[in-house]
Amino acid sequence: MSGFAWPQLMRAGMQGLRLPPDQFWALTPAELALMLGQGGGRAPMTRAGLEALQDAYPDRVKESGDG
Repeated sequence: MSGFAWPQLMRAGMQGLRLPPDQFWALTPAELALMLGQGGGRAPMTRAGLEALQDAYPDRVKESGDG
């Protein structure tokens, strides 16, 4: 027995989100939850969080004089 409420999930995905069956079945449970506004449980990233990631993983090395 599955822990998923398949009829409700299928109705939400195919009727509510208007996903074709092949797209619905290609989604992971996390992707479907996110599309239904239920995913993550995390707050959106803040500017400070983005800047911390940019500092930790820069696209290029800053040269002296770069701002």
